[in-house]
Amino acid sequence: MSGYFANAHGAPCPTLVLDGQGLPEETDELLESLTAIRADLSADGAGDVLKNAIVRPSAHPLFDLDYRFVQSLPQSHASFDLRGSCGHSILAAVEAAARAGMIPPLVPGARVRVNVLNNGDNVVCEVEETSDGGTSFTAHFLCTPTKPYTELLMTGEPVTEVHVDRMAVPVSLVSMGNPYVFVPARHLGVETKEQLFAADGKLFDQFARIRLAVCEQQGWDPSGAFPKIAAVLPQEGGALAVRAVSVPSWHPTLALTGAICLGTAVGIEGTIPWSLAWNSGYREGLVTLVTPGGELQVSASSVRTETGPRLAWVSVAGKRVDYQGWAGLPAARFPYAAPSLSTSLSSSQERACLPLPV
Repeated sequence: MSGYFANAHGAPCPTLVLDGQGLPEETDELLESLTAIRADLSADGAGDVLKNAIVRPSAHPLFDLDYRFVQSLPQSHASFDLRGSCGHSILAAVEAAARAGMIPPLVPGARVRVNVLNNGDNVVCEVEETSDGGTSFTAHFLCTPTKPYTELLMTGEPVTEVHVDRMAVPVSLVSMGNPYVFVPARHLGVETKEQLFAADGKLFDQFARIRLAVCEQQGWDPSGAFPKIAAVLPQEGGALAVRAVSVPSWHPTLALTGAICLGTAVGIEGTIPWSLAWNSGYREGLVTLVTPGGELQVSASSVRTETGPRLAWVSVAGKRVDYQGWAGLPAARFPYAAPSLSTSLSSSQERACLPLPV
């Protein structure tokens, strides 16, 4: 395995999945290699691929793959963000790793356990259906051990005010999967999902100013991809319409980690997503998210304790990944010796499809 393309439906671009066994582990050297790889891709007309997934068989007995996400930024070939993760790219990485023989072939019911090195997330990718062209998954983001909901609030409060253009804007800052800024769409003058989903440059600029104000108020670096921002609008029956920004424009649907984070926020009393969902008819269980590219359902599971509720896991079903094949990268970009195919298989085959209690 060297480099392969796979595209998760709903993602803004395909993911380049790279074999971590052939790349340096030290960050500066890794980014040098990624800069050269990105230049090669751009020269071949694939400069729009801004997601990189670096994978290798995991040495940890509870995981099948170690995964590291690197977001390419539009400023230059050498601009990257190593913070956060990408759920769509995790699924793409599992698809490519199986096709390349790093893990056993995917079959319905198999569960591939991914160790996200960026942020410590534990993700189980459960295979729903397979075909010659790709795979459908349910993605489970596990909290091991369970997490108090209060720890998922980045400011310790369900709602924080940020001042933008001399106006106080309420936001909820929640981190699960990735950090997100959730804004009530009606506070931006948006009353319908049609208005929310329109390709409105004015609304995009509002998103950018709110995100910048949040970063400045919290002392965060605004130059990278995180935190992300999304506006939320209540729909009949407790559903939520949501519009989010990706890199460097509107997201065509919603990031998988965005769905995970929003599904989590609906369960945290007092947050903006919680208030909007419950006031419009939500009563626990699956929450439906309406995006410009279609609907998806998120389920969050929590446990009650004497100190308050704790999050156990969040799941999103029906995520399809299309395999797009070898990236055609020169062998010189992978200077490190990698184990043979048989070695890669033997290190993970016995545990790749073991059932987990999710």
